[in-house]
Amino acid sequence: MAQPIDLYFWPTPNGWKIAIALEEMALPYVLKPVNIGKGEQFSAAFMAISPNNKMPAIVDPDGPGGAPISVFESGAILQYLGRKSGMFYPREERARVEVEQWLIWQVAGLGPMAGQASHFINYAPKLVDDPAKIEYGRVRYINELNRLYGVMEKRLEERPFLAGDYSIADMAAWPWTRGAHRLGQNWDDFPKLKHWVDRIAARPAVQRALQAGEELRQRAQRQSEENAAEQAKHLFGQTAKSVRDACAKQG
Repeated sequence: MAQPIDLYFWPTPNGWKIAIALEEMALPYVLKPVNIGKGEQFSAAFMAISPNNKMPAIVDPDGPGGAPISVFESGAILQYLGRKSGMFYPREERARVEVEQWLIWQVAGLGPMAGQASHFINYAPKLVDDPAKIEYGRVRYINELNRLYGVMEKRLEERPFLAGDYSIADMAAWPWTRGAHRLGQNWDDFPKLKHWVDRIAARPAVQRALQAGEELRQRAQRQSEENAAEQAKHLFGQTAKSVRDACAKQG
């Protein structure tokens, strides 16, 4: 029996991407919580796996040649899991390129822009004394996210999923899309996209992945409500020096 993959995880869209893939591919895994609000991503043990001090990351004890391998960055993890399982990541070159370009589109564009929109909507107002100071950033990222959702809407007018068949590209984009209505968007503007979101949400593997992190999500929500400033210190405004100091503190 294959040894389970260790998934270093916190309930964010990037974390859910990998949990969804593991569930869809029926690969056994164990959740290893990394509480990013408390700065656990700066521990020496975690940074040996993820030198960018970001989750998710995985350790596969049954890697290439039977030796363990660690992988960080969600796009790279999805590609690795797709190759390992032979699922949701085509081998034929044209089909693979179709998946890869939408995967890279997500990790380079949709994810960062949705993250910035979320920051200016959900976090920045708690950290400034004058809302006017953040208005430009809020409008900037809401509008850019609207443009990106429009790209998806047009794409989904012609096919059921981003690359034609359901793939790791959809697994990557879905967690960053399902909450569009909380990021300054109106679902009425994106009917095809909403249908895509609902169809993926109904998949049993996706439901299992979300449930696996539900307790952590509730914990993270309580933590955010109780100590927003402390959480923000670990999540935003990091510099090379602050990361070094945090790593030294974590040990």
